[in-house]
Parts: sequence; structure tokens; C-alpha cells
Amino acid sequence: MGMRNIFRKTAIAAGTTGAIALGLSIGQPLQTANNQPVGLIPAAAAQSSNDLDSAVKALRAISTMKADFVQTDQRGQTTRGVMTLKRPGKIRFDYGKDADLLVVSNGKSLYMVDYEVRQVERWPIKRSPLGALLDPNRDMSKYGNLVPTTDSRVISIEVRDPKRPEFGVINLIFVRNPSAPGGLQLAQWVALDAQNYRTRVSLSNHRYGLAVAESTFKFDDPRRSSRRPR
Repeated sequence: MGMRNIFRKTAIAAGTTGAIALGLSIGQPLQTANNQPVGLIPAAAAQSSNDLDSAVKALRAISTMKADFVQTDQRGQTTRGVMTLKRPGKIRFDYGKDADLLVVSNGKSLYMVDYEVRQVERWPIKRSPLGALLDPNRDMSKYGNLVPTTDSRVISIEVRDPKRPEFGVINLIFVRNPSAPGGLQLAQWVALDAQNYRTRVSLSNHRYGLAVAESTFKFDDPRRSSRRPR
């Protein structure tokens, strides 16, 4: 399976519905940033109601961030790259200089750029599943719920809009880390989209507060040029 097909079945870009899920069902295993398994416990278990607010504040506290990512689809195939985030609403998933694929948001729209077939797909940020990451004030505070875990170091936040099931279910997994903004570090998300495709995106080597040029979130349009992003 080529990278483009892998990408279309993952948590980063939308499919034909214009939105995907970053979902994790109760009872499934997940891992911390150190690859240690963390079990989930029944939703009736008690957990601090402040954890949701803490997760939202932690995301808001990030001005810029870079992290390495490993993206794994439901067949176990993986791709790797670097994620760059900058407030407000800008993000870039770079799969490497030899890749024909780029995902980037300029703060208003999220683009999937395919240099192999010279296509660009676009979604407004508000309709992207990454809205929970790019706009935590809107999505997580309104639609977020805690999914209790057996590890007090881990916070799992489920985000869904019951009125828009095609947007899927978003679960963001945080690990307590005093060196991260707000004391919480985004470790991973696990995805289930509207077509029942599942994936996991795991982050590592987080770097905060870096100088990130605005040009990071621009791209050469393959519809006008055959050049790949620099």
C-alpha cells in the first residue's frame, strides 16, 4: 500500500465526508509515550473533573511545538515524520523530503497536498477532526468527556459531536509531565473514522517554544508546479 493510501486511512486527513475520527473505544489498550501499556477502566469509575480543564489549558499553553510521530494503520503499516504546531491553528505533518505527501494547516484551512497526482484537498479547520488539537477551547470544552484509566499519570479525553457523527470520535491521550506546558504532554491519539478505519499516531521527542517561521505552513501548489515542498 502506498503512502497516499495509508494516509487516507489515518487520523490526520479527512476522507469523502470531510472529517474523520481520532477514536479509542473503552476497553482497548493504549500506550504511554514510553510504550508502556495503560488499561482503561469502566466509565463509572471516579476521576478528577479538573482533568478535562487541565488538558484544555495544557493545549492552550503551547505556543509552538515540534514532535516526531509514528503513524500506524489498522493493518500495522507505519509511516514516520515530524509534526510542527503553532498557535493559532497552524500545523504541519512532514513525511520527509522524499515523500510525495504533505498535510498542512495555515490557521484557516487544512490541506492534504499530493505531489504524486498533483492534487490538493482542503477542509475548513472547524470541520477537521484536528480541531480538538488546533482549537481546544471550542471542541474539547464543549464536547469533551474523560475516559477513566488505570494509570493516574494518564488522562484520556474523548471528544465527539453527537449531532455530527460523521466527524467521528476524538480521543487525545495525555501523560503528566512537569516539563510540558500545563504539566501535560500529548502522547498519542488513536483513530476510528466514519468508514471504520483505525489508526494510531504516537508522538515523541517533544520540543516546545521553538522559533517557527510562517513559511513552514505554506506549500508549493502541485496544480501549478511539480515542485515538492522544501
